[in-house]
Amino acid sequence: MKVVEKQKVRNFLLILSLIANLGLLGFFKYYNFFIESFKVVLEPIGFHLHTLEIILPVGISFYTFQTLSYTIDVYRKKIEPCEEFLDFAVYVGFFPQLVAGPIVRASYFLPQLKKTIGLNLENFSKGFRLFTIGLFKKVFIADNLAMFVDPVFANASAFDWATILLAVIAYSIQIYCDFAGYSDMAIGTGKIMGFDLNINFDWPYLATSIIDFWRRWHISLSSWIRDYIYVSLGGNRRGLARTYANLIIAMLLCGLWHGANWTFVIWGAFHGAGLIVNRVWSSISRTEIEFFHLGEKIRLFAKWLATIIFVAFGWIFFRSPDLSHAIFILNKIITFGEGVRWINPFAVFVVLATASIHFFKALKIFRFIEIPHRAWYAPAMLCSMIWLVVIFYPKEFSPFIYFQF
Repeated sequence: MKVVEKQKVRNFLLILSLIANLGLLGFFKYYNFFIESFKVVLEPIGFHLHTLEIILPVGISFYTFQTLSYTIDVYRKKIEPCEEFLDFAVYVGFFPQLVAGPIVRASYFLPQLKKTIGLNLENFSKGFRLFTIGLFKKVFIADNLAMFVDPVFANASAFDWATILLAVIAYSIQIYCDFAGYSDMAIGTGKIMGFDLNINFDWPYLATSIIDFWRRWHISLSSWIRDYIYVSLGGNRRGLARTYANLIIAMLLCGLWHGANWTFVIWGAFHGAGLIVNRVWSSISRTEIEFFHLGEKIRLFAKWLATIIFVAFGWIFFRSPDLSHAIFILNKIITFGEGVRWINPFAVFVVLATASIHFFKALKIFRFIEIPHRAWYAPAMLCSMIWLVVIFYPKEFSPFIYFQF
């Protein structure tokens, strides 16, 4: 077969794969969303479409992105196609991280299938440690915070600004512990089975810029968006205007990936704008001005504070059921709105504990909090975590937040 004809076949197969994968994702996840959103425009021109009772397959966004990365990497000749269908099936259907990530690249996972994999005490010890830490984050922290956060967001008009602000901060911790907890459990389960999965979170609330935040938060997704959408659009290779447009498009799609709701689109646009401002500010501060002539540590603290405030306010759109609800919450915080004050003791404790742990981590003076593998105190801390989970397991069922994606 001629080179040109062979390339045409490759292009056709790539397009076919993209249409099939994105078509299934679009139908199951976004059909009703687009019908509801554009009904006003479609009906006057004769399109009377109705929403359907669609059951969303669990984890469809995650395994769709995994299969897409495999197809694109094979097309780009970064990896060789699987010789055995079973290898591909194991890659796509590997259960520990299937429903909520991390998104695993074929180039990272498939070579592990060629190794002799078996259970051993070392892998079990490391995997059990990660699984226990993840379980503690999810059940003890995230699920118990949900008992405060959910009622406040559901009845924001009844509470005052201080309660709502505490709920926003608590939700920032809840979503981290919920999602990072699942990732830890998935990575830990994989480790017990002899597989290494990618790290998905790296202390995101220590980020000192929006760019830094996305290098630390949901790393498998942010790197996927960068490599397969942002770079494919041209990245930063075609001038500033195109770079900024690519950032906005990539983050809009990132927001839409999280859910079929305009609040997620706004959240994505919010972070896209933040990334642009971050790039502009970085270019200015490096060449023309000294950041208010402050000392390095004060400058770093100011950058961290600005980042954490930006991220926390972005979570308001992410958590709210609709745009009007998000605007109402923002307005109530900014205008110091009145209402019932509910300063939940557990939420206050978790916020203060989280701030303290991050403070020690930033100063690099307290490695104890990370429970290093083989540390003499690790068994006692892990047993304490399990005990706290058993004793303080919330009565109300709280599914993983990212199961809906």
